[in-house]
Order: sequence, then C-alpha cells, then structure tokens
Amino acid sequence: MIRPFARRNPISAYFLLTFLISWAAALAVVTRTFFHGQPIPKTLGLLVFPAMLLGPSVSGILLTALIDGRAGLRDLLSRMCKWKVAPHWYAVLLIPPALVLATLFLLRLTISGRFSPNNFYIGILFGIPAGIFEEIGWTGFAYPRMASHWGVLKSAIVLGILWSLWHLPAVNFLGASAPHGPNWLPFFLAFGFAMTAMRVLICWQYSGSKSVLLAQLMHISSTGALVVFSPPVSSARETLWYAVYGCALWLIVVLVVRIAGTGFSVPAQSE
Repeated sequence: MIRPFARRNPISAYFLLTFLISWAAALAVVTRTFFHGQPIPKTLGLLVFPAMLLGPSVSGILLTALIDGRAGLRDLLSRMCKWKVAPHWYAVLLIPPALVLATLFLLRLTISGRFSPNNFYIGILFGIPAGIFEEIGWTGFAYPRMASHWGVLKSAIVLGILWSLWHLPAVNFLGASAPHGPNWLPFFLAFGFAMTAMRVLICWQYSGSKSVLLAQLMHISSTGALVVFSPPVSSARETLWYAVYGCALWLIVVLVVRIAGTGFSVPAQSE
C-alpha cells in the first residue's frame, strides 16, 4: 500500500513521512513533561532537534529504496560522495559565515554593542549532524523531484518554506536567547524568512554541482555559523538580527537569479 502511493506521489509521500517521523520524535522526547503540564527544561528541549533529524534522513532513504530500488540507493550514495566539483562551489560555503558576521557587525555599529558576534567555536559540531542527516532527504530526494515538476526557483522557495515549518517543534530551543516566550512567533517568522533564502542558495549550489555532499557542507556552514556567532541577546533583538540576516541572504538570492536566471539548471534524479 505504501509503495504504490509513494510511486504515484513521491513528493507528498516524502513530506508526510518526514513531518510525521520528526514531529512524533520531538513529541516523544518531551511527552512526560508536556502531558504533566510542566515547562520543558532547556536541557531536555535541546534533545528535540536531534530527534527530529530522523525524519528527513529515514524518509529520504526509505522512499528512494521503495521507488528506485538498489539503483536509486547507489545513485543517492554517489551524489553524497561527489566531491570533485568546480572550486567556486566550495567558495559558496563561505556565504553563511560571511553574512552572519557582516550582519552582526552592522548591527553592532548602528544599534548596540550587544550584537557583537559570539565565539562559541565548538558550536560548529551542532551543524554537522543537521547537515549530514537532513540533506539526505531535502536535497537527495525531495528537491530533484520537485524541480523536475515545478522548476528550480519555485521548488527551492516552496522547499524552503516547508523546511522552515518543519523546525516548528524546536523553535523555542533554537537561537541564543531560547526560549523566546511571547516573541516566539516574530522570531519564527524571521527565522523562516532567512532559512527560505538559505534553502534557495543550497538548491542553487546543488543544481550547479549535482553534489549532495556540497549541500550537506552548505547546511553545516549555515547552522554552524548561526550557533558559533549568535550573540546572547534578548529574544526581541535576536528576532531583529535574524530578520536583517534574512534580508542579506535574499539580496544574494536576487543576485544569483539576475546572473543565472530563474532556471539555474535542473538537477538530475535517478530513474
């Protein structure tokens, strides 16, 4: 029953399965505390996001096997191991940390010294599992199929919005000032605004390189930069700097589209 539905509706099947697994895993982490009406401790909340990584990775691998079989799994693995690409695609990995630092320096000069970048360098380790596991599904499975149906730019934006929504159970445990209390919705909107732009850049990089590995590294660069440099500011100020960072990312997206066009090459997918 699952296989026929997945073959007819691979994109819908992927998102349904991914959200189901990830959100169920997140709920499982906090079930006891949540149903007793107690506030979720931050240490427990930090486990929500790692649990959610099961969704995109398990869904991507399972649906690839169900739809494309062993040939599809070999193709996915080959794209995850593809490192011989043009050097400029590696240079793209510098965009997230460069823009994070530029945003924070601008805000420090114009608004408050509290926006000085943090130097939590071990935070890069938080980005590694996120990039490795998430991109198996987002880039390895979903995006190529979406792009073949709807075009690359539209697919990248839709995927970015869905990717942002996927983070919803962890929103109060993302960022330096978490939990965000009454500012959780403005923060989430600013976060989604920035992450949608970042997803477009990841899709652009993948479209040119055909490398899931590069997408994983770009994700690591993005998440790592946010964790390493996010200043310990109030939730309102954190919302502000995410919004400004999002504007900077969208400016890069506009430049990419003006230079490469809205169809910056359709990525290949396994048959």
